[in-house]
Amino acid sequence: MIDTTAIRKNLKLLIDNDPWIVVDFQFVKPGKGQAFTRTKLKNMISGNTMERTYKSGEKLEEARIDENEMVFLYQQGKNYTFMDNTTYEQVELTEDHVGDAKNFLVENMNVEVLFFDGRPISVEVQNFVNLQIVETEPATKGDTVSGATKPATLSTGHTVNVPLFVNNEEWIVIDTRDGSYVERVKK
Repeated sequence: MIDTTAIRKNLKLLIDNDPWIVVDFQFVKPGKGQAFTRTKLKNMISGNTMERTYKSGEKLEEARIDENEMVFLYQQGKNYTFMDNTTYEQVELTEDHVGDAKNFLVENMNVEVLFFDGRPISVEVQNFVNLQIVETEPATKGDTVSGATKPATLSTGHTVNVPLFVNNEEWIVIDTRDGSYVERVKK
């Protein structure tokens, strides 16, 4: 059991026998009355969200989530297959469980697969990944407008906005937390 003072983003709580993750929180101390923490939670299995308020001093149960480092092997239809690096056991997850991570998965990439009660529930990729651009408009000489962007399709099929000077076949760094362009890969 943990206290409400331990509430932070990405804290995993057990509510009604389901794992929930804190997406956002706000500590409020009104002029009169007891302080409280307002939270926005997301169910790690179903993806549902809810808002819940906890009074200061309340005890919360932390969800026991196991993280296993695994390798992404392949995608077949809406299913994604991962392999444990130590036991070579394979696990198959649906598109719903993989979530936005599917936009950044490349074969043989190391990822963290989260397990709750022995069953896989989600995938976490590294914060920054290198991906190749497969299609974008060519750079035009003289296009130097500061901050201007154009759409680019990545090797995973996902589309991101990149600066005008980036070309086809270039490798770029993507921030997986918000799906944004960071920089070109340095050679």
